Order: sequence, then structure tokens, then C-alpha cells
Amino acid sequence: MEQRISLITLGVSDLARSRRFYEEGLGWLVGMAVGSEVVFYQLNGLILSLYPRAALAQDVGVAEQGGGFGGITLAHNVRSEPEVNAVLTEAARAGGKVVKPASRAEWGGYTGFFADPDGHLWEVACNPVFPIDAEGNTRLG
Repeated sequence: MEQRISLITLGVSDLARSRRFYEEGLGWLVGMAVGSEVVFYQLNGLILSLYPRAALAQDVGVAEQGGGFGGITLAHNVRSEPEVNAVLTEAARAGGKVVKPASRAEWGGYTGFFADPDGHLWEVACNPVFPIDAEGNTRLG
């Protein structure tokens, strides 16, 4: 297996609400949508998709119900500390919930967390060890 992640799919309870959050609230652009079934966003070298949670569970062959911490976070690195605060504010205005306000991290960066409308956790971080290149790709220092 090659060392790569191609696509991340988030199971969402209300696709229209999630689209409003990501598109109107965070300003993301749709790369492709299949009716009201699934939406794809082209990221830098990766695709994020939103798919109804029940349908995703059915595709995988697992029970839809479950809760609590799923043991995963998504990260959005930025180039400066003020950007961390700005993205957290933007997410809150869009209907997300800031679950951990930005603060200095013990590893030397500046980070905070928000949850999207379905509770998917996003870290927003300025990490001096992982620079962001001109194309927006985060690199190992």
C-alpha cells in the first residue's frame, strides 16, 4: 500500500445543513455533487466528502448509532496565530462550536478546536515545525 490518503468521508446527519456550514459558513467551493446524495470538496491533494451518515453506515455494513469521541480529528494548519483565531471565529459564526479555544501548545505551536454541526472535530493550528508551501500543502519540517 502506498503511503497516501486520497479521500476522507464524513458521515453527516443532514447533508443540506452540512453543506451550508462548509460552503456558506467557511467559504468552501464544491468540486462535485451528486444530487442530494453526496458532495465532494477538492482540497490540496486530498478530497473531503460529505455523505449521509445512515447511507455511509450501510455502505460499510455497521450500525449507524454510536457516539462519543471517535478517536479522530481533522486538522487545518494555518500560517499565523491570528489565522487560528480567525478560523475558529469563522467556524463559530457558521454554526460550529468551539470546543477548545486557541492557546499555546506544549509542542510549541498555537492551536484550538471546533466541531462542525455533526460533531466532527477540527483542529486549527499554527505549527512552526510543519511549514505551509505556496500551494497550501503542509510539509514535515
